[in-house]
Amino acid sequence: MPTPTIQYRETRSITRRQILALYKANNWSSADKPTELSNGLLNSHTLITAWHNNQLVGLGNALSDGHLVAYFPHLLVHPNYHRQGIGQEIVNRLLAKYKGFHQCILVAESQAIPFYKRCGFERAGTTQSMWIYSGTDHHGITNSTKEA
Repeated sequence: MPTPTIQYRETRSITRRQILALYKANNWSSADKPTELSNGLLNSHTLITAWHNNQLVGLGNALSDGHLVAYFPHLLVHPNYHRQGIGQEIVNRLLAKYKGFHQCILVAESQAIPFYKRCGFERAGTTQSMWIYSGTDHHGITNSTKEA
């Protein structure tokens, strides 16, 4: 089967229904907060979307001060479109937009680390991610997990 033609857009012309379909297909708990999710994405500093015909098949966003730091909180591709270079292209576009910034940062699930390394990211020295998290989709880790 030939690889579908994917169009990439930096646009806010996206519906809540399209967003939720993509997040639910990936089992992301943020889909349980549809208003907050769509408002958050649409108010991001940058939102890059990937489309196959009229179907949203991927997206990535950035939160940034516009000068020094960019944080990439969401990158997801519909499971039916994995391994077609869509995630890589979205990351490339985000990195191009924030080229020369002092810090581009993200938090990666362990299984995504090899992907992000191929994109040029590296572990952040001895720093460690910390959060207050109300979701349930990170392998049993919740905000009530106690320190050892």
